[in-house]
Order: sequence, then C-alpha cells, then structure tokens
Amino acid sequence: MNNPENKSFHNTGKVQAGGATVVIFSTAYLPFLGGAETAIKGITDKISEFDFILFTARFRRDLAKVEKVGNVMVYRLGLGNFFDKVVLPFVSFFKFLSLRKKLSGPVLFWGMMVSQGSLGAWFLKFFFPQIPFLLTVQEGDSETHIIYGRFGLIGLSWKLLLRKADRIQVISRYLKHLCLKFGASSPIEVIPNGVDLEKFSNPDIKKSIILSQKLGIQPDEKTIITVSRLTHKNAADVIIRALPLLKIPARLLILGMGEERENLTKLVSALNLQKKVIFEENLYEDLPAYLKLGQVFVRPSRSEGLGTAFLEAMAAGLPIIATSVGGIRDFLIDGETGLEVRVDDPYDLARKLDLLLSDEALRQKLVQNGRRLVEEKYQWLQIAAKMRDIFSSLL
Repeated sequence: MNNPENKSFHNTGKVQAGGATVVIFSTAYLPFLGGAETAIKGITDKISEFDFILFTARFRRDLAKVEKVGNVMVYRLGLGNFFDKVVLPFVSFFKFLSLRKKLSGPVLFWGMMVSQGSLGAWFLKFFFPQIPFLLTVQEGDSETHIIYGRFGLIGLSWKLLLRKADRIQVISRYLKHLCLKFGASSPIEVIPNGVDLEKFSNPDIKKSIILSQKLGIQPDEKTIITVSRLTHKNAADVIIRALPLLKIPARLLILGMGEERENLTKLVSALNLQKKVIFEENLYEDLPAYLKLGQVFVRPSRSEGLGTAFLEAMAAGLPIIATSVGGIRDFLIDGETGLEVRVDDPYDLARKLDLLLSDEALRQKLVQNGRRLVEEKYQWLQIAAKMRDIFSSLL
C-alpha cells in the first residue's frame, strides 16, 4: 500500500541537504474551510523552496491521519472528535518530537491564528528556543470578545502567544493595532489574505445554471448574496431584516453554516420570508459559480479581521456593501470600491441595496474598481512572495 508520507521529504527520511522545513500549527485544515485554511493553501501552493508539514486536529474519523494536500504533508492528530482540539497543543508537541530526527535542515514554527494549534508551537518554544516562531493573526472577533471570551482565556492566549513569537504577521492594519495593544513587542508585518483571481473571474457557467435551477432562481430575478460562517459577528440577521424594507424586490442567498443557522431560520419564518431567503451550505469549490448568481454581495459585519469573502466577491465581479469595521477599512472606500453601511442598521442597508440594484452606472464603477484593487494588491502570488521573504529571513 502506498503511504502518503512517502510522497514528500519522507521518501528519504530527511529533507534535502540544507533544505528548510516550515512546521505549521493550525487548529483546523482542509476539508474544513475558513480564512486561515484558505490562507495556508493559497500561500503554500505558490512556494516550492520549503518543505511544509502541518499539525491539526482530526475532528472526524473518516479523515486520513496523514495526507499530502498540495505542497503540505498534513498530520491530523487525535481520535476524530471535538476534543481533539483541546489536546492538540500536547499531541502536536510529541508528534514534532517523533519527526524531529527526520528534519536535517533548519526549522520554522508557523502558528496560524491565536488558537489551540498555535499553542503547540508556544509549548515547543520552551524546549526549542532556537527555532524561530512566526505567528499569523487573522481573527475577526471584536476586542471585547477577545478580552472577556471564555472567562478571559482568549485574552490570555493572545498575550502568551504574542510575547513568545519572534515575528508576527497580521492580515490588516486593525489587527496590527490590536496586537500592539495586547503587548506584542516583536516585528509585525501586515500581509493580507489573497484571492485566486483566475478561479473567481472564470466560474463554471454550466455549474451556475445547474445551481440556479436547483435553487429556483430565475435569470431575471434580483439576488443578494452573502457568504460567511453563520455567527453573530457576521450579521446575516441584519440582511434578513432589511429584505422587507426593500423597494426593489430581491431574494437573499445565504451561503454558510454555523451556530446561528437555527436562529436565522426562525427569524425568516417570523418575518414570513420563506420564499425570499435561501440557505445553502458553502462548498468552496463551487463558490465562484454561486457568486455568478448574484447582483450584489453584502455582509454587514459587526467585527472583521479582514473579510476575504469581500475580496472574492470583488474578484467575481460583484459590487460589495460592507460596514467599515476592523480590517474592512483596508479595502473599502465608500462610493469607490464599495458602499459603506452602518452597523446593525437594516434601514440603511435597505437604502444601499436599493441604490445598487437600480443604479447600473454606480454598480459598474464599483465592479471595475473592486476588481482592479484585487488585481493590484490581493492575489495569492503576491501574498506568497511576501510570506516567502518572512520565512527566509527567519530561517
């Protein structure tokens, strides 16, 4: 039987002479999908100079314990349940010890987000202080949640990890400010997440047609799209409340799953909007085809680290409506790259939606400016080059 471990540096038991290994610590990884997972994939796919191995929680028993995903050798640790992430810092410690002898070249620890995964790197730094530790921060939670969440444990984790990291990479200026506020003293670099421009610019048209038929969306029907985890911070409830206030009839397609799904479904029923709102799980490989179905992308976030979903929508040719919170400020210029809406204000959102659904000139202006911005600043090739420079400098 062919062992997936034998497809990377493990085929000789060691990396190439003088080669370097980046050990990634991430609480979750593919097939689970979020900004962190997308960032790891987008960056490592574009870099061939280093070997990448990744420690993550297994979560499900049907997932392989060891698997090569792109340029990354993924080690899923644990028994395949929710508690895997609780023990991840300790299990990843021992897993690294078991692999240490196979790594003949220099090693870099790369912690993805302030999470259980990165705590594994923090733990290892006490025993391997000579190994550099890069921490990536791309949380989208509010400052209040970070300080008080889980009885203050989240805030404590921020302080511990930020002070132990040799270099910090953040995806927005807002997060750089937040890191400094929580006591970071190491160099901080702002490098955003990116977008696969080719993928989002050229969706599968046949798939879009199939999806529109499946969801019952007519070609001449106005459709608003939002893509996010269904959590309080992403404010899908505000979009639902705005629907009855629209002067131009439109349907809402919500792509995503999360703990707020049940509450949102109840809100739709309470407002008698069952025929206006469509819930659909977000399958990332189909996202460009889904985005093709809409006329406008909206997410009235209550907090946001950056908002990669906005950039993907811009790459797909959709105008965006967003709140000016957190990292969104890095790319949202009201009236130029998108429309700004007030936080928790469905009336303001309804006005902005009516404007974009009726003013084609404005729509085209935002579409063109948004795509130009993504082309110039947010392609993975550009992002990966900057991350390669960080890896090289630390190694």
